[in-house]
Amino acid sequence: MKIYTKTGDKGSTALYGGTRVPKHHIRIEGYGTIDELNSWIGLVRDQKIKEGYKKILIHVQDRLFTIGAILATPPEKEFLKSGKKRLDIPSISEGDIGILEKEIDQMEASLPPMTHFVLPGGHTTVSYCHIARTICRRAERKATYLYENEPFDPLVLQYLNRLSDYLFVLARKLTSDLQANEEKWVPKKGTTENDR
Repeated sequence: MKIYTKTGDKGSTALYGGTRVPKHHIRIEGYGTIDELNSWIGLVRDQKIKEGYKKILIHVQDRLFTIGAILATPPEKEFLKSGKKRLDIPSISEGDIGILEKEIDQMEASLPPMTHFVLPGGHTTVSYCHIARTICRRAERKATYLYENEPFDPLVLQYLNRLSDYLFVLARKLTSDLQANEEKWVPKKGTTENDR
């Protein structure tokens, strides 16, 4: 594949199937945010973390490529002229969601129960994980907006929702594994000059 094609030089790009849209189209925003999320998850995976986490994160990255393909496919290109569904469009399954839920349950079983919100941070690796979580939430917001206008497989929305939960729990588990401090957010009144 040639890296530069010059076809996007005037601010448009092609979706799966050839339909051209502006680069700011919600569909492009959706799968572009998925791509951003995938890159941050790669950064989390590159940290000194347990191999088991890395294995799950590679699986997540694969599923995110699938979600990107789904979001890049306009409804009119999802089916062949014969009416049959295109075989080359991948899908998300309930099993993919189940993998995340199983991992969440296993990690939570070894963590103290949450009594407060936690402030992101405490260790660089934990912070990377929180950044991935917030980008996952943004990807979910973009996807739900697209879904309202051009529906696609609702399992994609479920997967993104569960993935943000997984990344939050993974951040907490990494805090524990790395013996970092989990800073609780305790609501307080505004700061006065005497508090400085």
